[in-house]
Amino acid sequence: MGWLFLKVLFVGVTFLGCLYPLVDFCCSGDTRGQKPNFVIILADDMGWGDLGANWAETKDTANLDEMAAEGMRFVDFHAAASTCSPSRASLLTGRLGLRNGVTHNFAVTSVGGLPLNETTLAEVLRQAGYVTGMIGKWHLGHHGSYHPNFRGFDYYFGIPYSHDMGCTDTPGYNHPPCPACPRGDGDGPSSRGNECCLWFPHRTHERDCYTDVALPLYENLNIVEQPVNLSGLAQKYAEKATQFIQHASASGRPFLLYVALAHMHVPLSGTRLSADRRGRRPYGAALREMDRLVGQIKDKVDRTARENTFLWFTGDNGPWAQKCELAGSVGPFTGSWQTHQGGSAAKQTTWEGGHRVPALAYWPGTVPINVTSTALLSVLDIFPTVVALAGASLPQDRHFDGLDASSVLFGWSQTGHRVLFHPNSGAAGEYGALQTVRLEQHKAFYVTGGAKACDGKVGPPRLHEPPLIFNLEEDVAEAQPLEEGSAEYGRVLPEVRQVLAEVLVDIAGDKTSRADYTRDPSVTPCCDPHRKACRCHTT
Repeated sequence: MGWLFLKVLFVGVTFLGCLYPLVDFCCSGDTRGQKPNFVIILADDMGWGDLGANWAETKDTANLDEMAAEGMRFVDFHAAASTCSPSRASLLTGRLGLRNGVTHNFAVTSVGGLPLNETTLAEVLRQAGYVTGMIGKWHLGHHGSYHPNFRGFDYYFGIPYSHDMGCTDTPGYNHPPCPACPRGDGDGPSSRGNECCLWFPHRTHERDCYTDVALPLYENLNIVEQPVNLSGLAQKYAEKATQFIQHASASGRPFLLYVALAHMHVPLSGTRLSADRRGRRPYGAALREMDRLVGQIKDKVDRTARENTFLWFTGDNGPWAQKCELAGSVGPFTGSWQTHQGGSAAKQTTWEGGHRVPALAYWPGTVPINVTSTALLSVLDIFPTVVALAGASLPQDRHFDGLDASSVLFGWSQTGHRVLFHPNSGAAGEYGALQTVRLEQHKAFYVTGGAKACDGKVGPPRLHEPPLIFNLEEDVAEAQPLEEGSAEYGRVLPEVRQVLAEVLVDIAGDKTSRADYTRDPSVTPCCDPHRKACRCHTT
């Protein structure tokens, strides 16, 4: 790791003695007013209906609702995949998993990550003169050159994967709960970590729990806390984000800040949460905590670079199914045909609840205020849109699945995609396979089922040939597919087959990548292997 540290150290020097870790904010000349800044905030497992502006029953997102009123709200916006790593890889590359190689989640012991021959948004913007920062959950590889500091980000502060992939002393709320980290001799008795047990004392540990290795918190290449204190993580993210915005704005350099939140993924932080057995009160409190964090970032943008900063908020995928005690709200997407067949209607699946996510755009003076867009858009569009707005160029040696949505953002058009492809993200079928096709208002499923529900049960896989087809304009809940013998079905089916065949031919001829999913326990992040759970605190 020595050469890796030197590589970051060479890039990162302090700015005017401010000691902001390892970031070079210096620049010749003042570029403000020439290139816009970008703040991309990605929520984790947030349901479409968790945004109050989308669903009137939600009362916990005052700051986000204000942002919607002051900007643009998208009601037909989709994650690029229905689980963590593939969705994040697509955000940073503008490409589906069959192209960028990331088709399912990376593990604590994963040797690889987002393939190194894939170009990230941060790399493109850094080449264009931007200072780049990433705060929060990475989940695209933490070992060696897969670390965010070597994928285009000058500064990184966050956790390497989901916060349920390591034990903590404050496990927070989950159903069923996981235990706190073990403490070895000399560590002292644990006086924390019992919140979960007080909440569901009758439950046993029916899910996979990580008890051997604690969840680490990184600042650049260094683990600064292991296990991380989840109760204070949101505030730390807010502080680091506002510091980054302040330093970058003062330097005169344009900046990209990518903030990948822990909210609303379980376990929910124990900060100011009170529980009842239905689980809605802690979920609402966590939603409010996330909303406050976003509000702090927006306030900092407004105070420092309001007229020249584009803030984009969205989610990586939908929440777990509604039968889960801590599930978020997918709004109207609760009556799917698959649910009626005994399956799951949300995360990992390609039903609307799994990938239709909240999305907001905020840029005073540029994005029109209080506008609702019905354009069919995707997380895939963030890469080409930001690159275009920055005046940079897309890599020319590969194809992209996203589009430049600038005309929609500026209020000039309501035209987005005609076609979107929803890959398998852990349900039935092969990882990454394009088994669901969105064609204008129609949606076709070739495979359904196979997703694991919160109770641990897996719905039976179902193959559909010819495919199930729904008309989302008339049936957004996907409750009843079109009759196969109907005129509408007969008209749509050939078009679905044609666009699916065309994209598969295009992918076959493209420059594609293959992620390394091999595992090796030696790559597990551990700041002190001589202590139980790798405990250390350097902050």
